[in-house]
Amino acid sequence: MLNKIHLKTINSTNTYAKENIALLADKTVIYADKQTAGRGRFTRAWVDLGPDNIFMTIVLKPSDKFLPVYSNLTQYLALKLCHVFENYKINPQIKWPNDVLVNGKKIAGILSEAVFEGEKLKGIVLGAGVNLNAKEDDVLAIPDRAATALNIETGKFINRDIFMDKLLQCFFKDYDNFINNNFSSIINEYNKYFSLKSGNEITIMVLDKKYSGKFHSVNADGTIKLLTDEGEQNFSIGDIL
Repeated sequence: MLNKIHLKTINSTNTYAKENIALLADKTVIYADKQTAGRGRFTRAWVDLGPDNIFMTIVLKPSDKFLPVYSNLTQYLALKLCHVFENYKINPQIKWPNDVLVNGKKIAGILSEAVFEGEKLKGIVLGAGVNLNAKEDDVLAIPDRAATALNIETGKFINRDIFMDKLLQCFFKDYDNFINNNFSSIINEYNKYFSLKSGNEITIMVLDKKYSGKFHSVNADGTIKLLTDEGEQNFSIGDIL
């Protein structure tokens, strides 16, 4: 049985997990009713839409050495989120590397962080923010990108605890197999939900530099291949603009 820690208010479930990593067991799930300093990649703020949404972190301690497959945990969780969303009769897509979209609008974001002590891996904190229940005016006010929530897409109130239980069951059902067999074990399924098609013209921002070209494919290690004027380039991080 999973160990769950329910917090009323916290700055960030990922921050809490990192600060308490030594005390938390493998596969502990931390979730909160309210986050005061939730964040995504590149320190972007995650907007709190209220207690009927998911602010959650999964603590993972697969080994004391960082392996390449751990970098793909965001993609694995994105795939599992898609499976759960389909239970609600909607069609999700994965925006590389860590967002889930519905009708081109962001409905979930993922942030994975590794915690080290010297060279020893203390654990991985895998955070997810999922918009389950929101007013249309609230999602329209979210800066930077179009967003939505599951209740807006389905027209029904979504029970947070039921959704979270479905997600955790789905996540851990194949987790060990994924860790043992790497991203290549899910690449075909991942591609079914991937938002880009071969030949799409895209621009990727990596830190402060832009790379433009034609999307080619997702590689077996989860990176993406871009055909640019300078030749073929592979990216493990970045934002698709």
